[in-house]
Amino acid sequence: MLPPMTFAIDDADVRAVLTAALDAGADFAELYAEQRRGRNVRLDDRRIEDLTSGRDRGAGIRVMRGAQTGYAYTNLLTRDAMVEAARVAAAGVQGNAKRTVADLTTVSPPVVHPVAEDPFAVDGRRLVEIVREAEDAAWSVSGDVRQVTVIWADTSQDVFLANSEGTRVVERRVRTRLVAMVVAARDGVVQTAFQGPGAAVGMELLRDHPPAEVGARAARQAVHMLDSRPAPAGELPVVLAAGSGGVLFHEACGHGMEADIVAKQASVYAGRRGERIGTPQLTGVDDGTDVGRWGSYSFDDEGTPAQRTVLFDQGVCTDYLTDRLRATELGIPRSGNGRRQSYAYLPIPRMSNSYILPGDDDPAEIVRGVTRGLYCDDLGGGQVDPASGDFVFGVDQAHLIENGEITHPVRGANLVGDGPTVIGRITAVGTDFGVRQGICGKDGQGVPAGLGNPTLLIERITVGGTG
Repeated sequence: MLPPMTFAIDDADVRAVLTAALDAGADFAELYAEQRRGRNVRLDDRRIEDLTSGRDRGAGIRVMRGAQTGYAYTNLLTRDAMVEAARVAAAGVQGNAKRTVADLTTVSPPVVHPVAEDPFAVDGRRLVEIVREAEDAAWSVSGDVRQVTVIWADTSQDVFLANSEGTRVVERRVRTRLVAMVVAARDGVVQTAFQGPGAAVGMELLRDHPPAEVGARAARQAVHMLDSRPAPAGELPVVLAAGSGGVLFHEACGHGMEADIVAKQASVYAGRRGERIGTPQLTGVDDGTDVGRWGSYSFDDEGTPAQRTVLFDQGVCTDYLTDRLRATELGIPRSGNGRRQSYAYLPIPRMSNSYILPGDDDPAEIVRGVTRGLYCDDLGGGQVDPASGDFVFGVDQAHLIENGEITHPVRGANLVGDGPTVIGRITAVGTDFGVRQGICGKDGQGVPAGLGNPTLLIERITVGGTG
């Protein structure tokens, strides 16, 4: 269990800061404060390259009048420092409003993410044992393994937020992650593999993802791909394995549903609420309430309770992901997706956990129904243009499907298409479900994001390959 959270700012200090923020005539003021600690252990080719820990704390003050926003931050949590930051933020937002600070009321969280084993009760020696266990397992898989990197990372973030409307929230967010990266080589062929389970939990992460299993799984994948052939090229049916396609939905669809992009008419999904874009088999959500998941939280970074937002309901575009500013601009409710990397940044609309929900199809039958196609075990990185939905995704691991069977591994595949077209070609959705974890970058900020999907059949998509 975690020790009780004691991080808070005195009500008198909060009122002084928010009053200073409103002095220039703004409509709204907000104080976001945090203290964070984290550790990182990196083992590279049998040597501990990094064993670091750090702490950070500070506060950001946001002042708003309509669409005008002023922001300033400080790494000192004294009243004087925060009041001075509030005056700096207020200087950029002049108005005639005569707002006062409402009495503060603490809001109860709609969902909590319990931690069974506090990671910070574990010392650095134990963390070194964990990464060495994963590394040893990776090296033992095959003589073809050439390089192994293992990383353990944990963080604990205590958040305090109060605003001039009287909202006050406190939350502790704990996240842990174990990453294994392996390079294998044989006869001039080099392949890499990545495994990186993580969650909003403590050391209990290792119950579901034992270090030896994580390391060995990455090594087996890299070695397996040494026998791969060049991937075919052309328009083919593609089956995305459970968990592997969440990144495609996140990038090609999810970012285009974020309200700042929609409000600028820079999204292919702008103005299309109520329109059927995907097939009836497709239902996609963003869910910050999924207990213990990597991208989950109790409140977003504006104090709005976490929610489950349906983005596509049986293929119909239903809602967007909003923060306070863009919800007002679009005239729709706040969805609890105002997120920021730290107190040094403004909140912007961001996904939490973006999922395609399971359907009714047997995953094995989905594969058996494909005469010739591509089975994608793992997607890699890619590029997406939200304005058009156009994307190119690399495929880290894939196999041919021949006469309804998964056969030979192939390498060098890319998936090329656009979001609306691809979700309009999803013709089968499995009953299974898998998740992955990532750090999503946008506007210079990175936040944890979960990715999830069942087995999916895209009836045809352009595959770039050399075979």
